[in-house]
Amino acid sequence: MSENKHVLSILVDNQPGVLSRIVGLFSGRGYNIESLCVAETVEPHTSRLTIVTIADIVAIEQISKQLNKLINVIKVNELTGEDFVQREMALIKIKAKPEYRAEILRIVDIFRCKVVDVGPEHYTVEVTGDEGKLKAIIDILKPMGIKEIARTGSIALFRES
Repeated sequence: MSENKHVLSILVDNQPGVLSRIVGLFSGRGYNIESLCVAETVEPHTSRLTIVTIADIVAIEQISKQLNKLINVIKVNELTGEDFVQREMALIKIKAKPEYRAEILRIVDIFRCKVVDVGPEHYTVEVTGDEGKLKAIIDILKPMGIKEIARTGSIALFRES
């Protein structure tokens, strides 16, 4: 079976140890978590975990069943193959040599990003979009000299019908 990227959206009780048990389930089965993002939902006692992993469909079904057995897990949704909205945010610190400053600002404008910090030798840019958009801007900025990148990982929700 071929392994594909899968996006899981998991609603859990907002309690200590829940994240640790979920991550332990993945590592115990030998699956890597490509990205993980967790935060409170509109309900203060509930959090949403968005996990991206690479596995075959049988493994994902197994993982979902095991996740549903955990006491503090409310609901597990596999978004892959469904109609959903997915975004990621990145902060990219770029060496801003004088000869590249105007070009960096043009790229920021084209990608609809924002410059969130300016220093004598750098720009820090905030980029929000899907994985393809982040990859594209990183590829374009790399030759100018990326100093650092911090990424949030994916967040996702089902689209309304």
